[in-house]
Amino acid sequence: MRTPLTIAVDFDGTIVEHRYPKIGNELPFAIETLRALQKKGHKLILWTYRSEIELDEAVEFCREKGLEFYAVNKNYPEEKMNDKISRKILADLYIDDRNYGGMPEWTDIFYSLHPEERVAIEQTKSKSWWKR
Repeated sequence: MRTPLTIAVDFDGTIVEHRYPKIGNELPFAIETLRALQKKGHKLILWTYRSEIELDEAVEFCREKGLEFYAVNKNYPEEKMNDKISRKILADLYIDDRNYGGMPEWTDIFYSLHPEERVAIEQTKSKSWWKR
């Protein structure tokens, strides 16, 4: 197995369509891919511009779909934020629609981190691989 990564994930435009301050429709395979990455041992941090009520709504949206984050806008759950600490998240990988080159497909993200799964899927031609 690949070494688990800490992955910072944006919300608006990445997990859901841009509708800030409302929550847009979920992007295809976003939640399923993130849950599959968690099953592989990766730590997910929600890293978003949202704060206060809008942030709570985003966290609850994901929770209702079975996605719990390791931390939210922090490097680790117990971190106390103040004006002297940067909001930059220390992560191995950042998934954000504002990446240079734009937002790749969620399945491409998963396969780039776990190429062995692409072979398994192509052999079975199963669309339910996310449930493993």
